[in-house]
Amino acid sequence: MMVVFLLISIILDAKITFFIPTAYFQTYFLRYFVMMKKQFLHLLILMGLAAGLSSCQKYPENPNRPVTPFSFSIYPNSLQYQEINVVSGWIYLTSEVESTSRGIIVYRQSQNEFLAYDRLPPNEPNACTDAEGNTTRLVVDFPFVVDHCNNAYYNILNGQIIVAEPDMIPNFPTDSGPVYPLIQYHTQYDGQKLTVYN
Repeated sequence: MMVVFLLISIILDAKITFFIPTAYFQTYFLRYFVMMKKQFLHLLILMGLAAGLSSCQKYPENPNRPVTPFSFSIYPNSLQYQEINVVSGWIYLTSEVESTSRGIIVYRQSQNEFLAYDRLPPNEPNACTDAEGNTTRLVVDFPFVVDHCNNAYYNILNGQIIVAEPDMIPNFPTDSGPVYPLIQYHTQYDGQKLTVYN
């Protein structure tokens, strides 16, 4: 019943004093409904902001993403992968990946969380191919992943582009085209074995 009164007061902006007999209850309910109106408006504003913010980080599918399926596992706590034995450690993996990828960067974000990015530059990956067909790979300059060919810097913590030279990337947003984040792969860690897959 209170919901009905609230809706009536919101829609018609009517006073509810006619429904409640005593002055004490009128004052109490008026304060309650005014408070509810404010909370309802705050809720609507928060929902609108959440919907707007959730759409900000969406990117179109990167056409440069390797499509050959792969999956491999490593043991990051072993001596073979000592670079990622600690949090904030990273390593390049190339021989483990048998696909169109140029290798993988594995970054240990926390004790139990890993991030895996392709070393293929997400924007203009073949811009710096030499005569023998060798192409550039992304390199880590912590806390950045750097594409020296396109002069682009990416954040290793989330893959987002940080700095880029607009003239070096033909599809930079000034041309209304998308600029892609790092190509990220799925990781699954069970405390000993880390599996990376697409």
